[in-house]
Amino acid sequence: MQLVVDGTQVEVPDDGASLLEVLRDRLGIRSVKDGCSPQGQCGCCTVLVDGQPRVSCVTPVRRMAGRSVTTLAGTEPAVREAWSEAFCATGGSQCGFCTPGIVLRLEALRCKGTTVDDGDAVDRALAAHLCRCTGWQPVVDAWSVACVALGDGVAPPSSAVRDLDAAARRAELEGGVHQRVAPDVALGAGGFADDGAPADALVAVIGADGTWVVGETLTAARRVAGKVQGRKTTALSEPPLALAPGEWDVSLRTSWVEPAYLETDASWCLPGGEPASPLGNGGAFGGKTHTEVGEVARRLADEHGRPVRALSAREDVVRRGPKRPPVAIGVRADGSGVARVAATPGVADAIAAVAPSLVVEEVEVVGPPTSVDVRGAGWVEAAVAVGAATGATEVRSPAGAVASATIDDDGRVQVRVRCGAVLDEVVLRSYCIGAVHQALGLVTSEQLTVDEDGVPQDLTIRSFGILRAGDMPVVHVEIEPSDDEPVNGSDAVLAAVALAVWRHQGLPVSWPTGRLLGG
Repeated sequence: MQLVVDGTQVEVPDDGASLLEVLRDRLGIRSVKDGCSPQGQCGCCTVLVDGQPRVSCVTPVRRMAGRSVTTLAGTEPAVREAWSEAFCATGGSQCGFCTPGIVLRLEALRCKGTTVDDGDAVDRALAAHLCRCTGWQPVVDAWSVACVALGDGVAPPSSAVRDLDAAARRAELEGGVHQRVAPDVALGAGGFADDGAPADALVAVIGADGTWVVGETLTAARRVAGKVQGRKTTALSEPPLALAPGEWDVSLRTSWVEPAYLETDASWCLPGGEPASPLGNGGAFGGKTHTEVGEVARRLADEHGRPVRALSAREDVVRRGPKRPPVAIGVRADGSGVARVAATPGVADAIAAVAPSLVVEEVEVVGPPTSVDVRGAGWVEAAVAVGAATGATEVRSPAGAVASATIDDDGRVQVRVRCGAVLDEVVLRSYCIGAVHQALGLVTSEQLTVDEDGVPQDLTIRSFGILRAGDMPVVHVEIEPSDDEPVNGSDAVLAAVALAVWRHQGLPVSWPTGRLLGG
């Protein structure tokens, strides 16, 4: 069958593939990303079909016969440059996995004549997308900068005037792994694992019985896998741990929480070679620290004598990936108390680093795996509970950063952070606003339903309670200058904002509270 892609007539086999698979695997257009395929819920695979935005992972390519498809790579070079510089200037991309789809949708919105100050239209457009890194405000800032540049011919701030090596050092401190900072990152060129896979690689996916199966194409592998797409459950979720007996001034119980990073676990390997790092250009908030995909790709490549891509689907990540360990914490006004936590290697030490007066009881809980590598796992909840009980106004992270946060009557969030030498204010601000986004979600909306057998039931990315762009309040970040050694600052912001939000809502015992900020 034939269609037009980025202005060129192409012919592809009609073998049941999605438009996303054809674009990435058959035509080699890697700016189009697979974040939830085939759920159609994250927006990372957005393209324009006859000028209108569409998610390509749920679009059968046979429906594109005779139609015109435009990817980000097919837009005018001047347009791409304006958007990439705008996103770099505002911190609107961190890992850059979600931004190609976001940029393309915002460019379509701009071309419709939407004015730069139409915030409602931007929020509606961004509702089709998820971003786990930036907290949305830097993305909206990038919209304003790009619209002015493309409309008035005023060049956006150039990345050439920044020290991008210093920016990358700050990004690595905040994200935990090496990360590039450059304009092309917003265009999807950050260097993600699957983007560098050879065109002739076999594809390995997890089958219905939990074993890895291999096919010549993604479509063929999924056909062999025989899995039925998972859904969001209607069952209610309850915190799995009970509080320890005692008289507590402050009590906190949390549910299962999915890290919900957008790039699902992926790797590839040549026979006898070393597998591509699944971390690519982002650390997934610690969620991929011990992923199996690299070793699977290596084993299968050696077994088949050909390059192999090992790809996790969204529901695979939910079922197999590590979760934030649930807690049940009771604290007295002097900071003493008991923290019950799902048994997790290292979690007792993490809690002791910020709340040495808490007695930690690790409890065996039937459920998915947990990990202390997940961002702030255990210690954030402990710091928040102790801070609420003692009346603390600041939070000090294990890294040594200090942060505070307040919420005004209009729901605006004010953050103050001290984390050593700034290195790059744009990157640090972006990470701090992203931490605000995660803190709000952790307290108010994020949870994962797990049944009595310990099996996750929420299997779609929209099931996890990630806040949309329209749910975010205005955030102001004040960074205290310092000549001290730079340390991670956004994790301290995560804890400080969670404390402020919880106080603002009256310290309800269970997270998530089910009430957005201001609700």
